[in-house]
Amino acid sequence: MALLLRDPDLRTVLTMRDLVPLMERALAAFSTGGAVQPVRTAVPVSPHGGYLGVMPGYLAAPEALGLKAVAWYPGNAARGLPTHLATILLLDPETGALRAVMDGRLITGMRTAAVSAAATRHLARAPARVLAVLGAGVQARSHIEALLEVSAPEEIRVWSRTHARAERLAAQTRERFGVAASAPATAEQAVRGADIICTVTGSATPVLHGAWLSPGAHINAVGAPRPDWRELDTDVIVRARVFVDSRAAAVVEAGDIVGPVREGAITEAHIQAEIGEVFAGRHPGRTAAADVTLFKSLGLAVEDVATAHFAYAQARARAVGQEIPLGQEFASG
Repeated sequence: MALLLRDPDLRTVLTMRDLVPLMERALAAFSTGGAVQPVRTAVPVSPHGGYLGVMPGYLAAPEALGLKAVAWYPGNAARGLPTHLATILLLDPETGALRAVMDGRLITGMRTAAVSAAATRHLARAPARVLAVLGAGVQARSHIEALLEVSAPEEIRVWSRTHARAERLAAQTRERFGVAASAPATAEQAVRGADIICTVTGSATPVLHGAWLSPGAHINAVGAPRPDWRELDTDVIVRARVFVDSRAAAVVEAGDIVGPVREGAITEAHIQAEIGEVFAGRHPGRTAAADVTLFKSLGLAVEDVATAHFAYAQARARAVGQEIPLGQEFASG
């Protein structure tokens, strides 16, 4: 029988403290030949303004196989539904049999932020006194939690185009973590003087400008997952030492990279390395205190598979989740 893990089950077995080093290992494996993962397949659902992404992946050690189906429907916000819906299937790598079905929303939010935290640990200068978060949704909350695992900012600034949401997240941050948090009126006010900047918006046009950046700043750019979307202006990309999760994906999916390449401002060689190469010790990452470093995140299937494998092991050990009886015909193929 397979195991069904819903959101409350996953909250029981997953912590950022576990996920940050887990993501380091998964991405190091991805960049050093220890994983198999194609670029995601995207299926437009044009009549309804959405798309379905399918993300399979295999990790050699610890051996894990699975896939995530993620549906992105921006119009769901008006319906009171999540704009991102995801389901993860974990399979037995030896037989292909279904091991588990998991709600993918929490895993997506946590593993994405954990990767940014790992990148920050390797690329950001210390001490980092000011953290700026552009965006106030699920990823903004996850990123604040994850970044506090690897840094100790004295101040957190949250900006959103909907100011009330930024104020609410700042208040929640003060209450939960005991850190000074504010909601500046503009993105520029949030970014000026910040040591770490996370862009986690749904914007299709730039919200971060290179002119605002201080020498030595580190950026985690998480939004703009489409080639025609941008969170960063071209000056940010030109100024920064750029690291990506996947070169193959970044040069076709990441508008923050694709746009400047099309403009002739950079070439694909401007990408210094995959972040997994830094995690594996094959690339030095930051080389000078004044460097502006940038990690462009698209999200990889190996991150989901590694997290699902870990969650499954934890759930089995703690007797968490619900068994799903499968019919013999279905189970045997």
